[in-house]
Order: sequence, then C-alpha cells, then structure tokens
Amino acid sequence: MTNQTIASVLIHVSDVTAALQWYQRAFPQAKAQRLEEFDFDYLKIGSIDLEIVPADEKVASGAAGSVVYWQVEDFDQAVAHLVSIGGTLYRGPLNIQDGLRMCQIRDPWSNCIGLRG
Repeated sequence: MTNQTIASVLIHVSDVTAALQWYQRAFPQAKAQRLEEFDFDYLKIGSIDLEIVPADEKVASGAAGSVVYWQVEDFDQAVAHLVSIGGTLYRGPLNIQDGLRMCQIRDPWSNCIGLRG
C-alpha cells in the first residue's frame, strides 16, 4: 500500500437527514454534494468526503474506536462552536506537543469529533 490521502470519513447515525444538517452547521465550510445515481448526499471538506450513513447492526453510532482529529486555527472557538450547536465535550482538552491542545466532542449521536489546535 502506498501513502495516500484520506478519501472519506463515514459517520454512522440513526437519522441521516438530521445528521447531515447538524454536520453542515458543525463544519460551515463543507460543501453539500449529491450523487443522484445513488440517491446519496454527503459533505465535502477540502478533499475529504464526510459521509453520513445509517447506523446498523454491523456499525452502530457512538464512541467505540478510531477518532478523526480535525486541525483548527482557533481551538477555543471551534470547541465553543460545536458545543453551541449541541455537541458535548467528551475528553479533554489536553495539552499536547508544540503548545497545541486536543479534545473530543460528541455529536448528538454520540460519535466523537477530534479537534487539535
């Protein structure tokens, strides 16, 4: 396997429509995209597809493993923004290398969003 960039992040939820709306507010820079042939809506953040998909018996929503961390310019502002739209501080903030901080915010479906800045 050669080094590649991340293509997409899948977020499993019980209500795809509500989650698409919430994540559009969480990431205002995201561009709404639609694949008509698959009847599939998703968000594009830079080169990464943020795909909101139904949770099921194989992959439930919630904190259970890997967490994607987003680099933010203003850490405190990013935390405040996510909390103001219904996110919940889950872990941290923690001080890490080079004067940076990190934390995890839970979305309304209990998935974790990592922030570093």
